[in-house]
Amino acid sequence: MADHDFDFAYSHCEGLVRDLDPDRYWASLFAPAEKRGHLHALYAFSIEIARVREAVREALVGEIRLQWWRDALQGEMRGDVRANPVAAALDDTIVKFRLPRQALVNLIDARIFDLYDDPMPSLNDLEGYCGETSSVLIQLASMILADGADPGSADAAGHAGVAYAITGLLRAFPWHARQGQIYIPAEILARHGVVRDDIVAGRGGPGLDQALADMRAVARRHVQQARELRSTISPQVSPAFQGLALVGPYLKAMERRGYDPFHTEIELPRWRKIWALWHGPF
Repeated sequence: MADHDFDFAYSHCEGLVRDLDPDRYWASLFAPAEKRGHLHALYAFSIEIARVREAVREALVGEIRLQWWRDALQGEMRGDVRANPVAAALDDTIVKFRLPRQALVNLIDARIFDLYDDPMPSLNDLEGYCGETSSVLIQLASMILADGADPGSADAAGHAGVAYAITGLLRAFPWHARQGQIYIPAEILARHGVVRDDIVAGRGGPGLDQALADMRAVARRHVQQARELRSTISPQVSPAFQGLALVGPYLKAMERRGYDPFHTEIELPRWRKIWALWHGPF
């Protein structure tokens, strides 16, 4: 692929992340300029996989789309890969920084869950899902920032990614509820006497409030565990963890008076995001 084609591919990824994942976009600006395009390629891939459900009407069609990405990562259908700007930029990034392709295949496999309305059985299942879809992005971003070397921060990335993902799922709760997707573990819902039909029908109540509070506590526990591992995060790779700084402000916004999990949009002003990111998560 010619250099100008790669320029377009990376520019396309940057625009995709800026428009559809602004939190990671703003966090990426704390990375060295020469690494940002590669971070955008990684994050754009995550966006493409995450939005498969909303792009298809049937789960089977979604599985076919995910299989295309799986094949692309495993070296098949090379012509099609080069025609897709996100795939082209991602493949170039994988090669330059010797990223493990299997980690990205695992992300795809975890996202199959999104295509269906199956319940998330347990907290352990949710943490595993978050690890394979969110923690992996922090770990791979750390590898990019470390020029392909082992950054030595896998445990910290694990906790940071789970905290970040759970917070994102809580923010998306209204949208997921309307779609029939419930990411709160069934064991937590059962503990508080909440059933899936209540959530899909838009019925809240004290039980749901308590279940959501439990989820916020889980996110905060993982933030704390990531902070306890801060000594394993070198300054070189710290920008990969920058987005963790937004978890606290988002969780606090969910605890304000009048918060309605079915209707309240949890968002922060841009200046508040930049302020939090500037101060960092540690």
